[in-house]
Order: sequence, then C-alpha cells, then structure tokens
Amino acid sequence: MPSDMRIKSKPCFHTGENITFVAKVNAESLLKKPTVKWFKGKWMDLASKSGKHLQLKETYDRNTKVYTFEMHIIAAKANFAGGYRCEVSSKDKFDSCNFDLTVHGEYGNDDSGELDFSTLLKKSQAPPTEYEKIAFQYGITDLRGMLKRLKKMKKEEKKSEAFLKKLDPAYQVSKGHKIKLAVEVANSDIEVKWLKNGQEIQPTGRYIFESVGNMRYLTINHCSLADDAAYTCKVGEEKCTTELFVKEPPILVVKNLEDQMVMKGERVELECEVSEEGANVKWEKDGVELTRDESFKYRFKKDGCKHVLIINEATKEDCGHYKVKTNGGESVAEVLVQEKELEVYQSIADLTVKAKDQAVFKCEVSDENVRGTWYKNGVEVKPDARVNITHIGRIHKLTIDDVKPEDEGDYTFVPDGYAYNLSAKLNFLEVKIDYVPRQDPPKIHLDCMGRTAESTIVVVAGNKLRLDVPITGDPAPTVIWTKGEKGDGRVHVETTKGHCVFTIECAERQDEGIYSVVVRNPAGEDTADIHVKVVDLPGPPEALKIVDTWGFNVALEWKPPKDNGNCEITGYTIQKADKKTMEWYTVHDQYRRTHCVVSDLIMGNEYVFRVFSINLVGLSPEPYCTKDSVYIQKTGIIYKPPNYKDHDFTEAPKFTRPLVDRSVIAGYNATLSCAVRGIPKPKVTWYKNKMDISNEAKYRMISKQGVLTLEIRKPCPFDGGVYTCKAVNDSGEDTVECKLEVRRK
Repeated sequence: MPSDMRIKSKPCFHTGENITFVAKVNAESLLKKPTVKWFKGKWMDLASKSGKHLQLKETYDRNTKVYTFEMHIIAAKANFAGGYRCEVSSKDKFDSCNFDLTVHGEYGNDDSGELDFSTLLKKSQAPPTEYEKIAFQYGITDLRGMLKRLKKMKKEEKKSEAFLKKLDPAYQVSKGHKIKLAVEVANSDIEVKWLKNGQEIQPTGRYIFESVGNMRYLTINHCSLADDAAYTCKVGEEKCTTELFVKEPPILVVKNLEDQMVMKGERVELECEVSEEGANVKWEKDGVELTRDESFKYRFKKDGCKHVLIINEATKEDCGHYKVKTNGGESVAEVLVQEKELEVYQSIADLTVKAKDQAVFKCEVSDENVRGTWYKNGVEVKPDARVNITHIGRIHKLTIDDVKPEDEGDYTFVPDGYAYNLSAKLNFLEVKIDYVPRQDPPKIHLDCMGRTAESTIVVVAGNKLRLDVPITGDPAPTVIWTKGEKGDGRVHVETTKGHCVFTIECAERQDEGIYSVVVRNPAGEDTADIHVKVVDLPGPPEALKIVDTWGFNVALEWKPPKDNGNCEITGYTIQKADKKTMEWYTVHDQYRRTHCVVSDLIMGNEYVFRVFSINLVGLSPEPYCTKDSVYIQKTGIIYKPPNYKDHDFTEAPKFTRPLVDRSVIAGYNATLSCAVRGIPKPKVTWYKNKMDISNEAKYRMISKQGVLTLEIRKPCPFDGGVYTCKAVNDSGEDTVECKLEVRRK
C-alpha cells in the first residue's frame, strides 16, 4: 500500500502559526477506503482531540485513485511540539510515518519517544483516585504496570558505534493489527538478533525479519496481548531496547439490559452481551459502582460474551437505574420492586355514638408490618388527650373518648405504600334530657355496624374474631351470649356502656355456627343472631395423574380436595419441574377445571408435576405431586446401534514436549510451556522446588488442547528454582521439570 507523507510548510514554527500535515495514499490495489490514524507521541489518538485547535480532513480523487488525509493545527502553542505519527491500514496492509514538530517559544517538555498517557492524566486535572477509571475508558487494563514500565525507560544520550538510529523508547499497537520495528545499523553487512523479554525470537509466520541496506526490520503480525513486552535489537555486545504496548479494541455492548419489574423477595437477573469474550465491565447503580460485598448482595457472572448481575431477594431499596459500562459503550435498565398485595381481613364500620361515649374504629389487614395514617374529612388525625391511635399486629385502631358533636365526620385509614383506603362515618347521636323518669327497652343495633340479621361474619382459622355490638336501653341491660342451646366457653364477652364486645381469641372450624345475643332490662328484652363462618386453607387436590403424552405435550387430571377449607375452591395452580434441576415453574394459575394440558415441554427432558388448590384464603399448604414422571421422547426414527465390544482407549499420561530451562529478566511476565497427552484427560499439578503452587495468585495455569502453560507474573530473583509439571490419570503418571533463572535488570 504505497503512501506518501509530506509537510506543506516548514518543520519549525512559532507559536500562533497554522500548520498542515498531508498524507497521500495510493488506493489502486485497495478494495475499500483505508483507515488513517494520527498520533502524538506513541499513545495519544488525535481523533479524540479534534476541536478549536485541531482539525482532521480527508478527500478522494477518482481519476488518480489517491486519498488525501490532512491534519490542521490552528494557532499552534508551545506544548504542541513533539513527535507525531500517521498510521494507514487496510485489511492485512499497513504503513506508518513518524515526524517531529518544533514550535519556538516555551518548550512543551514532550519527549517524542515516550507515550503521552502519563501527561494526559496530569492535564486532565483528575484526582489520582480517578486514574483507573480514565484508563478503563482507553482500554488499558494494567495502568500501574504501564506507567511503571514507562518510568523505567530512559533516553540513551550516548552515541552508538553499531547503530545509526535506535528503536524509539516505546510503541503502541491495537490488538489484531501489525507493527514494524526499525533500526539503522552502521555496517550494512552485519547480522542483528531480535529478543523478546530477553529471549531470542525465531522467525515464524507472525515474526518476520527484513534486512534492506542498513535498515533492519522486525514485523509482528496479528498482535495479541502476549506481544505486550520489551523488545531488543542486538548487534554484537551493543543493543537498543523498546517497550511495545498492545491496546485492546473498544468493547461494545451488543445486547442491552432490559427493564425488570419484580415482587419483593424475588430474584433479579440483569443480563447483557459484549463484543469480546472475557472483557472487563463495570456495574453501577444510580451512578455508584457495585462491588461484591460481605453480604453477597450482588453477584457477578461471566459466560463468554455474556455478563450477568444477580440480586437475591430484592427489596424496595434495590429500585433504581442499573448501568453496565465498557470502554466502548454502556447500557442502562430500570429495576422496580413491588410490595405484595395487601388483603383486608376486617374493614372499619360506620358508628353512631352518643355524647360522652367512646367511638372505636378498627380494621385488620394481612401484613402486620404495614403501617398507616388515619384521616378525618381528609385531614390527618393527631393523637391527643381524647384521641388514641394504636397498631398491634395486624390490627389498627382509632379510639375517641368523650365523643363531642364536632367529632362527627368521615374517617379514613390509608395503609402506607398502597393505593387504596378504608372509610367509615361517625354519626353523633343527640340525647334529649327527659326529666320524667322512664325506662327504655333494650335494643341491639346491628344496623349501626352495617350488618343485618342475615349477615355472616367470615374469619380465617387461627385469627382473632372481635365484634363490637352497639346496644341501648335504660337502665343498662344485661347481656347473655349462647351458641345453640348453651353458652360457649371459648367466647369472651365484655360489656361497656353502649357496647357489647364479642371475642374469639383463636378461631377454629368448630367455632362456626349461629351465636345468639339476648339483652334484658326491666322494660323488656331484645335478641339477635350472628352467623360466624370459619374458613381455612384447602388440603391439596387428590388423585393427580398423567393421562396422556404426545409430542411436547402432557395431559393431567385430578380430583377436587376432600377438604375445601369451608369455602368454595376458586381454582388450581399447576407447576412443572425438570428432574435435572427440580426447579418448579407455574404453567397455569387460577385454573378452574380439574384437567389441563401442559405444552411447550423440551425434548429429551424428564418432568414431574404438582397441583395446589386455591380458595378465598389462599393456596393449599401442600401440593399433590405426580407419582410418576414423564420423559419427552426425541422425535424421529429410533436407531438401534449394533453391539460392538468397547475399545479400551485409556492411555497413561505422556509428555510429548518437555519443559525447557529458561533465563528471564526480573519484572517481566515469564511463561513455561510443555505438552502432554493421555486418556482420560490427566490432572495437571505445578510445583516449584517440589512445593505445590496451584493456589498461589502469582501463578496462572493454562491448559488448552494438551498444551500446558505456567505464567509467572513479574518474577523476582526469588522466583528462580526448579519447576515441575506432573500429569496423573487412572492409568499412570508422568513428570517433566526445568530450571528457571531470574536475572536482575
């Protein structure tokens, strides 16, 4: 890919001048437009700096098939001085050109051979705690390692007899691209050696050596993260060294997060996919980075390109916006956590109260942790000397002593966090004073409670039933409660002025029936019957069985439960479970019939089923499970393979390539490699000086298709010694070993 780099003006400028650099690329042999990047130093991509003082332009001449790329520096400043590079790439073709810019005036202190990332961090004015986040955006996963390597690189000022031009102190290349290292030697006939981390490089398809006149080139094709290392060109006893940094490409989010709405206590899974396997991602909630804490509130899972954030047993505090971030993109989703629905077991009732009497509003809800607020005519009720508000378990009560005419009005109870309310009315009953002594016959006022003689009180078994029955009469009547023909010892009766309180502490099924209340005084008597019905959860359905199987479908049939909990069965909940995991999933809810079809089963899986009964109270405590399971057959012709005697493929471990003694430089990652075969796959253990190092963080063990690699991260002289690799299976074992020497720089 022939390219031409020229400068339209002089290479030396003064501050305030405009500067233009031009690169021309011959595209006759190219199938599509080449990619051009401009760099300052060996790191800073100038595309991100386009603006007031820097502009990048491109044109194409169809007649000559030449692309022209221009970089315009407007009103140059002193700190624009330094080394620049233009890179042109198209598929497997690559070319580059280095050039220097001098701006007279205050010198910008920019070393043309050094990466500019450390300068970028200083100019960003960000605190040091933010450096890792900035590096993440630039695709740098080892910021401290890179800055440490750059800090150790020193510019060699002394002249060399063997080299006319040495390697630059550092180079940078994107992952998957190629790079060309070049030196100029004094003797055109002399041979050079190229080394990587102190080990001589042998020419392969990826490493290509070239010798053109006095120029010596090392080309590295398809650069990977393993090529991120120190490279040395050696002529006799003289040498020059450079650092090569491999930059990972931007990681993109290819499948976004999705909003989720769950009930309190349920599990939340936020899943996305990125463009590269094993990529680093960060998770945030409402702008705050999430980490794995001691309570294991958050779990992070990786599976190839998939990344999952898991929240166990969601609470209201988990509501918010969750973000996954890569160095090339991000995705946001909202999580909403809803409270479970609140059931009202007993609502508040209208009251008619005389002056100086007591008014009691009471309700009972399903959740004893729910709090609420009382209102009168839309205004919140505050406790005082006459007004008392209590909350005991599931019961909320508002008591008003010494009732006055101004207490009359509409009273409302609103549970916190729920969009409905319970309302009742307080009527003030005026009592005229009659100076003529007289007697009023007793009266039971069920109508004041919103009930009639035919009304039935429904209570859930195990709950407390309490009913305030208003009564009148002068003199105060006596009260007698009976059930059937006799009194019931489990009923507690309390009589106050104007009220008779009827209580069953813990209702049972046997408490169901008709309760009669009789009030008497010398002026007469009154009676009333109160119907009490005790309901309970149903037992499960009966005789659940699998009646038919076809394709991916199973037909189930069952009988209603013997005990319906003393109220109508409103439906059934049908669930399925794969026998591999035994995780239950609901396939039908509130299903009215006693037979159903479960569809969309997975071929090759084995399933069991269970059914719950549902009535007004809820689900039956236990389900009825099928005794048998059903296997979903794979469709197609069943092939019966012939009987052959199994061949014994077992083989004892055998190393096909041994470990090789190595000498490495301290501070640079080193690897030891060997190859082994064996059936079944042998278990591999690494030892240093006969000590097992499997669980040490300094080492990373990699096994891929029989090739075993031990990576030693930044070894020091103490890491030298004898390293042994041992492979073991049921048929035997084999070992290889080598010596590792770690030299100081």
